Parts: sequence; C-alpha cells; structure tokens
Amino acid sequence: MKAYYNEFDPKAATWLRQLIKNGNITQGEVDERSITEVEPSDLTGFDRVHFFAGIGTWDYALNQSGWGNRSIWTASLPCQPFSTAGKGLGKSDERHLLPHFLELVRQCKPDSIFGEQVERAISHGWLDDLQTNMEAEGYA
Repeated sequence: MKAYYNEFDPKAATWLRQLIKNGNITQGEVDERSITEVEPSDLTGFDRVHFFAGIGTWDYALNQSGWGNRSIWTASLPCQPFSTAGKGLGKSDERHLLPHFLELVRQCKPDSIFGEQVERAISHGWLDDLQTNMEAEGYA
C-alpha cells in the first residue's frame, strides 16, 4: 500500500515525512504543491490520497480503524473562506479549493472519499455544491 500526501505547508510536510519514516502513517510521498497544480496523472499508483494532509490524521485514523488496504481519498479542505475567524469571503476566497478537488474526483473516480469542513460553510452553499457535484459523479 502506498499513500500520497498533499500538503503545501512546509512544516506540516516535514512532519509528515517524519511520521512516514517512523512508521506512524502509511509509506508514501509528500507533495508540497498546491492542489491547483496537481494533475490526475500525479495520483496514479497510490492507494490512499490525502489532500490538505496536515499532520497525517486521516491516514492514522484509517490505520487505527482497521480500514485495511482499501483505496480511499481524504480531504480536509481549507476552512478559512467560511470560518467565523476568516474574512467571510466564502466561495470568492482564493482559498476555496473545493472546485479543484471536485475536478480531480471527476477525472480519477476514487472508490471512497472522506472529508470534513466547518459547519459555517453550509450557510455559504458549500455542502449543497458538494452534494450536487458528488451525486453527479455517482457518489452517495
């Protein structure tokens, strides 16, 4: 099994590499580019794909839960566009990266996807957009 970790924060990326080295999370590659630069071909050969990987929490939780070798994508999309601590720009914020994630999903068709977002995103139509786009791609 091999994992892809997408994390553009250099400190978090360094942490991920150490966790991989220590055997705390699945062996894999850490890509420090923005999701906007990731192409579907970059994801070929990976069983687990983690966008906005942070400190590897999704992969660690999957391992602890007994998820096994099943293929999965995870995403903890940036909350700043929607958070009360942010500027409140919602979908017009440059950090609103759901469309980029959805395009990769559309092109790659992962078997399973887990994700999360702050509750306040619902009032910006984020969940509606997610549901509409995921259903259009055959996900429930």
